[in-house]
Order: sequence, then C-alpha cells, then structure tokens
Amino acid sequence: MANRTPARVTHPHVWRRPGVCGGRPVIRGTRIPVSLVVEQGIRGGATPEEMLRAWPHLTLAKIYDAMSFYYDHKKEIDREIRSGERALERLMRDE
Repeated sequence: MANRTPARVTHPHVWRRPGVCGGRPVIRGTRIPVSLVVEQGIRGGATPEEMLRAWPHLTLAKIYDAMSFYYDHKKEIDREIRSGERALERLMRDE
C-alpha cells in the first residue's frame, strides 16, 4: 500500500484574524475562542445544546466545528488553555 498524505481538514466555522482575540482561533464572526468551547464543553461537561443556549447566536454546526478544530489542533489549544490558567493564577496571587 502506498503512503498517502492525509487530506487537509478544513474548518469553515473557525478562523484566525489579526486583532481578534490576539490571533487565537475563534468561531468565525465572533470573539468566542475555540479554547472556551473546549473548557465549557469537552472539559467542563456542557453539551453542545447547553452551549447553544448560552450562545444563542451560534449554531450547533459552529460549536461542533470548534470541537473538531480542537482535536485537529489539540497541542496548540491545550497550550493556550494552560497559558491562560497560569496567567489567572498569577493575577490571583498578586491580589
């Protein structure tokens, strides 16, 4: 069997824009970072339907695409989450 290059996966509902959330991946047309979807849903236990109630301007497709983006870029998003957690810890310590 010949080596095949995996197909490039696109995420139509996730983008990065300079000046929007520091260039972090967000749900297209919003300022909701993929990392927040991960923290609320995948790590926090909220279902996509519960997230939709919290963010009614989204669609399930956008929420699921953000989750899919996370699994395709797990190391990057996990690093972003850890960085935010460390920043919060520093703020809490300094108060």
